[in-house]
Amino acid sequence: MNGLHAAEIEIINPQITKGDIRFAVFDFDGTISLIREGWQDIMIPMMVNILVATGTKEPEEKLTEVVKEFVSRLTGKQTIYQMMRLAEEVAKRGGHPEEPLAYKHQYHERLWERIESRVMGLKDGSVDPKTYMVPYADQMLKALQSRNVTLFLASGTDLNYVQDEVAALGLSHYFDGGIYGALDKHEDFSKQMLLNEIMTTHGLSGAELLVVGDGYVEIEEGRRVGGISIGVASDEARRSGIDAWKRTRLIEAGADIIIPEFQAWRQLTEYLFDV
Repeated sequence: MNGLHAAEIEIINPQITKGDIRFAVFDFDGTISLIREGWQDIMIPMMVNILVATGTKEPEEKLTEVVKEFVSRLTGKQTIYQMMRLAEEVAKRGGHPEEPLAYKHQYHERLWERIESRVMGLKDGSVDPKTYMVPYADQMLKALQSRNVTLFLASGTDLNYVQDEVAALGLSHYFDGGIYGALDKHEDFSKQMLLNEIMTTHGLSGAELLVVGDGYVEIEEGRRVGGISIGVASDEARRSGIDAWKRTRLIEAGADIIIPEFQAWRQLTEYLFDV
């Protein structure tokens, strides 16, 4: 850790057990991928418009605050949970909500309009994958794999999109443990279920599992099973520096370490393995 800058790695919990990591679970959007950067700018206005259409007398500013709060708190869970909450808010205001799955499809259609050119550019080679990758994420994955850590990817985004976007970034080969994402039958997958399965199947102690993500959910679940958790407080728009709001939320969720991205991947890996 010689020469380490505080801006690169912030140790929240210096008491973690180092050197035992055998498995690692990574979130995708905002942790590895920037393909969907700006998704909140699609989801939140869509939801506010739907709530306005109920005829509520609340000002848009108030509705925006309500939506931002539950969208942020549910980030990391499957997208359907945000849409289920939207349906509840519509009903609460006397409206007639659509099925959450219909809201989710509406959101995906709008988001695709924003990101289609990004995905197509990655696939046809006209865009460098690093353009839409959290800086040095590939180096971190490579460093862990070289230490025989089995890597899993777990996302709240629909599985078919995740698989497609991981491949577009050229990262599929790192995830020898598997790639997991949201399903239309949402009860068939969750990050909690995956972490429980990994812990049970492999008989792990907490320090043998590393959880890495930029969302409240995966960090909270990593803490619950006793794993080591790294909160990636990535500023997705600037691709550099700390997002202060994310940092606060990730620390509240129980992150042991906070990083802005993976520029210090070498020092971070050495720290985790007590080299």
